[in-house]
Amino acid sequence: MIYGILSTIAFIIILPFWLVVGLFKPTLTVGFKEKCGFYDSLPALQPSNPPTLLFYGVSVGEVIAIENLIKKTRETFPNTNIIVLTGTKTGQEIAHKKLSNTADFISYFPFDFPFCIKNMLKKLKPDAVFIAETELWPNFANTLNKQKIPIPLFIINGRISDRTYKSYKKLSFFFSPILKKYTNIFTQSKQDNEKLISIGANPKTTAVMGNLKFDIKKPDASTLGFKKNSQHKILIAASTHNGEDEIVLKVFSKLKSEFPNLKLILAPRHPERNENVFNLIKKNEFTCSKRSENVDFEQNDVILLDTMGELAKFYSVCDIAFIGGSFNKTGGHNPLEATIFKKPIVSGPSIHNFKDIYSILTSSDAGKIVKTPQELQKHLHKLLSDEIYYQKASQDCKTVFEQNQGALEFVIKVLQTLV
Repeated sequence: MIYGILSTIAFIIILPFWLVVGLFKPTLTVGFKEKCGFYDSLPALQPSNPPTLLFYGVSVGEVIAIENLIKKTRETFPNTNIIVLTGTKTGQEIAHKKLSNTADFISYFPFDFPFCIKNMLKKLKPDAVFIAETELWPNFANTLNKQKIPIPLFIINGRISDRTYKSYKKLSFFFSPILKKYTNIFTQSKQDNEKLISIGANPKTTAVMGNLKFDIKKPDASTLGFKKNSQHKILIAASTHNGEDEIVLKVFSKLKSEFPNLKLILAPRHPERNENVFNLIKKNEFTCSKRSENVDFEQNDVILLDTMGELAKFYSVCDIAFIGGSFNKTGGHNPLEATIFKKPIVSGPSIHNFKDIYSILTSSDAGKIVKTPQELQKHLHKLLSDEIYYQKASQDCKTVFEQNQGALEFVIKVLQTLV
């Protein structure tokens, strides 16, 4: 009660300054109206039976985590109303890109002020709320608990970093009552589970579910129609961005002088760059062809993957994968598409879109983050030259999946008790 009053007063005081600063920095006020609980284009939802399920992922990583869950929810409960809310502009963009044909409504999550939350509840009328990872909103949790019929509130895919844990632990007197307002808290790991309980979560309603991001299906690569010579070692450079192709080709050139049987599949992230990258490969004097020409490595050192929708399958034929978007500010791409085929991955330092996955992969030899092109070359050399190390890294990929899968079905079973 006191927190709600104080936070509302603070919001009223800050609001004018916020709006003024927003005139000069528009990103601060993106989605401002919706975050206050005012939605212009309301969803055409079905009546309350079946229920309306609200999923919240604050930004890109969280939306990616719940993507397959939302699609599975639609498949399992086709008549259920599904709402997806995010907290950031980039989260909105990825939600619309990946879930516009699945969700009934996509917009912004309200500010954690009572009147914003009440506006949202009045407009969207959710019957249950699922928050991805660990977003603790005191007013939100309190408001849902105070409804005439309390709205079930869940944390799914919950996790807490060591750094955050230390801060929360010091303030457990504040966070403990908040955590106890959640219907259930389902965590990614036993460690996350223990941390949250030590802060104040109810041990009877807190359980390990695994990690939703690991619940992906291995693509059927049998239709790929690509012949691989068993004598070849294949490096795939996946989803590369401008500037990364030069790094990869330079490293590949140095490695090939020592490993003549090394081959490269280069897959630019954006198709419009294919021709420029192809010319760059030829400029570096490699024998090369395009995948669209239905070629193999018998006459080529490099193949440009210029076809759509085949990258995930090509991980099945590679030995090692470099994941692009990591030597610039993109934030990396999903490394699990490679590791599901037991292929060790290596990335540059920019991996913030998948930092939780990388923290798991790099805790073993399944994945490696390098800071420079020189480190990239050194690590690839180790994977190519040390067979024992390579087999250990490959086995670690398998182990990681075995330890983290099953989360999706876990949540679907929870949904079955609500729908």
